[in-house]
Amino acid sequence: MDHALLERLVLALERLSPPAPEPVDPAAPAYVWHGGTLHVARFAPLQLSLLTGIDAQRDAVVENGRRLAKGHAAHDILLWGARGGGKSALVKSSVAALQGEGLDIALVEVGASDLDQLPLVFSKLENWIRPAIVFVDDLAFEGGTDASRSLRSMLEGGASGRPPHVRLYVTSNRRHIVARDMAEQESAINIRDVVDDRLALADRFGLSLGFHACDQETFLAMVFRYAESFDLPFDAADALTWATQRGARSGRVAWHYTVELAGREGRSI
Repeated sequence: MDHALLERLVLALERLSPPAPEPVDPAAPAYVWHGGTLHVARFAPLQLSLLTGIDAQRDAVVENGRRLAKGHAAHDILLWGARGGGKSALVKSSVAALQGEGLDIALVEVGASDLDQLPLVFSKLENWIRPAIVFVDDLAFEGGTDASRSLRSMLEGGASGRPPHVRLYVTSNRRHIVARDMAEQESAINIRDVVDDRLALADRFGLSLGFHACDQETFLAMVFRYAESFDLPFDAADALTWATQRGARSGRVAWHYTVELAGREGRSI
C-alpha cells in the first residue's frame, strides 16, 4: 500500500477515535460524575459553623462521615424534608469540615438523571483507597420504577452494590423518596403491599434525617449568623419582609438575603 495513503488512513482513524480521558487528580476534595467519567469539582461549600437550626442533623452527618473516613462502620444517609432546609449544604460542608480535620475523604456528586450509572460509579471507586461519599441531590421517583428498585438492590449489597469504603448520601423533598399513588392504592388487592413497596427504598438507609420548615426565631438566627460572619448590618423586620415576599423561611432564603445585604453594601461574599 502507498505510504502516503497509509498515513492518511492512520490520521483518519485517530480523528474518529475519542481522546483518552485526562487522568483525574486522585487527591482532589470533590468530584462530579459527568459524561461517564469523574471530573474534579469546584468545591467551595459554606463553613459548617454557619449552618444554623439543624444541630442534631449536623452532628449525625459529621459523625457518620468521620467513622467512614476512619474505616469504621458507617451508614448510608437519606436527608429529607423542606426545600432550602440545608440538606445539600450540610452534606458538602460536613465533608469539607472532615477534610479540615485532616481526614482523607472525598465527595463524588452524581446527578439524579445519571442514577442508572451508579453501578459504573461504584465500579470506578472500587479500587480507590480513599473513603468516598457518593452524593445524589434532590432525588424523587414517581412510582415503584426499575430505577428505584435497582437503587434498593445496590443499598442492600447486591451484585452491583457499593464498595465497603463508599457510602451513599441522598437528599429528597419526600420522606420516602417515592411518591404515593393513591389511585394505585385504591385499585390494589393488597394495599399494604403497595405501601410497603413505596417505603422500601427509604428503609434501606441506615440514617434518615428530617429537615423541617423553620420558625421565625430560627430564621432570624440563621440571618444573624450569616450577617455576623460577613460583618453585614441587617434589620430583623427587613429580613422577615424578604422571607414573606418569597413565601418561605429557610436556610436558603436566609442565604439569599445575606447575598442581598452584601450587594447593598457593595461587597462580595
